[in-house]
Amino acid sequence: MAETLNFDNAAAGTSPDGWTFTMTGKGEPKWTVEAESTAPSKPNVLKQSGRATFPLAIKRDTNIRDGFVEVKFKAVAGSEDRAAGVIWRAKDADNYYVVRANALEDNVVLYKTINGVRTSLEIVGRRGGYGVSAPVSSGQWHVLRCDFAGSRFKVTYDGQPLFEVEDATIAHAGMIGLWTKADSVTLFDDLTYGEIK
Repeated sequence: MAETLNFDNAAAGTSPDGWTFTMTGKGEPKWTVEAESTAPSKPNVLKQSGRATFPLAIKRDTNIRDGFVEVKFKAVAGSEDRAAGVIWRAKDADNYYVVRANALEDNVVLYKTINGVRTSLEIVGRRGGYGVSAPVSSGQWHVLRCDFAGSRFKVTYDGQPLFEVEDATIAHAGMIGLWTKADSVTLFDDLTYGEIK
């Protein structure tokens, strides 16, 4: 069973119910529902426009071990960073998996964050390296997805399978959510997630 959140039931300028808006590290994240003419499902999007080490939006009522999370995002601005990510198996703001796309680096990378420390994970079938190069254009909508089951994570970007990662650090069920970095101004819409039985 999949659920899709499009943020269209909340009033513009407010924060949607059922979420914890927080961060890994320090700063002042700012998550608000905003009207957006280019939204994939009109009229609203969820916008992160604050500044923090890693701004997080965690969906409190989710608890998924094996499943998927997918979101449409648009990287709008950011000089230090211009990133959008989805998180899963989150215990709290300091412990979760995240895969993110970065419009300044044109790549997609999967990390684990343990006790607030972020580490990139190696790609199955490749030694070393850092994520996978992919065109992440600013000002355009993209789709980022991760399917996760057991210790295997499959990343899909704009409908194309990109890579897989194997990691067993966080084996328990946890919450899903959204992620950005530093001064990224990012729009999110159509967050879809579900559990695999």
